[in-house]
Amino acid sequence: MADVTPKVLAPPSVLVVLLNYRTADMTLRAAAAALADMPEGGELVIIDNASGDGSAGVLANAIAQRGWDAQNRVRLILSDVNGGFGAGNNLGFKAGMSDGRRPDYFYVLNSDAFPDHGCLPALIKHLETTPKAGMAGSHVRGEDDLPHTTAFRFPSIAGEFEGAARTGPFTRLLKSSIVAPDLPQTPTQVDWVAGASVLMRAAMLDDIGIFDETFFLYFEETDLCKRAAVAGWECWYLPQVGVVHIGSVSTGMKEWRRIPDYWFASRRHYFVKNHSRAYAAAALLAKLAGGAIHHLRCKLSGATPQDPPGFNRDLLRFGLGMSLRRDTPLPRRSVSKENP
Repeated sequence: MADVTPKVLAPPSVLVVLLNYRTADMTLRAAAAALADMPEGGELVIIDNASGDGSAGVLANAIAQRGWDAQNRVRLILSDVNGGFGAGNNLGFKAGMSDGRRPDYFYVLNSDAFPDHGCLPALIKHLETTPKAGMAGSHVRGEDDLPHTTAFRFPSIAGEFEGAARTGPFTRLLKSSIVAPDLPQTPTQVDWVAGASVLMRAAMLDDIGIFDETFFLYFEETDLCKRAAVAGWECWYLPQVGVVHIGSVSTGMKEWRRIPDYWFASRRHYFVKNHSRAYAAAALLAKLAGGAIHHLRCKLSGATPQDPPGFNRDLLRFGLGMSLRRDTPLPRRSVSKENP
């Protein structure tokens, strides 16, 4: 007689990937929140992105003192160099589970992001029940409870113009090209989600590859989601589950007086790689034209332009292949990012 005993399926395995750069205390807080929300059998890996400030020792001691290293539940990986957001997370992807297995899912979490109870299980459940979903991002809010925009459309020529012009008639005309539309109120398939809190299917990464390490910071998630979409994988945004995100802690973005070189380099690489040099040039012209309209409108109305100082000038110079400031500092980090 055939064995009719029902088989018990093993729960999906997940590896949480946390990237640290000079924010050890914040990273430990994020790790604690992730561990509290992690399903049984899950593991967490912390990558120190060559902080050089003693973070590695602080993290190693805390992991041991808190007993997190029992059964390799939490591991620490030290990178020799700060290769950026993508390169750091790739170390976690390559590490896999402590026993050498490839997890079913990777959960990329910012070092300054703290999951609500039930966030990670809900993301896993969505990917388990949505076979074509390659990734799912959660709702992200600040400590002030205000939502952060983390669900987007892919950048385009029209989107670059609209985003730079910021003028009612153009926004209404190009509403389907707005890169950062209003956040959906129900689970929705979107073009791409920010990397503050996103669950990725390992099978998708096996299919399309991991982060492109040419991007030091910015546009790397956009590029990954673009490659996923081309390969037929879906990207979802789930507003019912979320994380609290402090934001810009390790990039130092809130202290920027001008946009640094690596943002311009990442933007150009994205357009050239995913479209063409001609398309990248057209996107540049569209952004410059939109910026000119915005500045003219502000001049006529007496309003203050919303662009950072020297932004359009730097954009043009970099678009023409000219180097920018030689004193651009290395970003204080690689995980916490917001769109300029």
